[in-house]
Amino acid sequence: MIPNHEQFIEAIKEKKKVCVRFYSKSDGGVLDRVCAPLDYGPGGGTDDGLNRYSFWDYGSNTGIHVLSLLPQQILDLRLLGEVFDPVQLDVSPPHWFVPRNWVSPPGIVDAFIGPSLPFSVAAGSVGGQAQRSETAPVNKE
Repeated sequence: MIPNHEQFIEAIKEKKKVCVRFYSKSDGGVLDRVCAPLDYGPGGGTDDGLNRYSFWDYGSNTGIHVLSLLPQQILDLRLLGEVFDPVQLDVSPPHWFVPRNWVSPPGIVDAFIGPSLPFSVAAGSVGGQAQRSETAPVNKE
């Protein structure tokens, strides 16, 4: 976990944007991004079982907005005063690891979890949406 893990969890629950500074393997350097925090847990497009911090990257120019980072990649994380609306994030009905009370919009997730239920905590990961993982698979020899 990162040193300010509790702030990350607080940002999820309060729907606050964060600024994350991280080492990007694909870019070979340090990047700063304004993001919506999504979740913390295993997944991130890999099956290695390692916990990752998942974000909605507002500045993505690849068309894939879900950013998944290992704790050691994150150099700094700051809460911003700006609130985000989870309804505006293009993520499929998720099974979050971190509890939250993000109310679903009427009609969008009804077919999946019932009418107007909050997104709930269940084992799983950010579902359905393509994710850009900034990590290479762990070599398990």
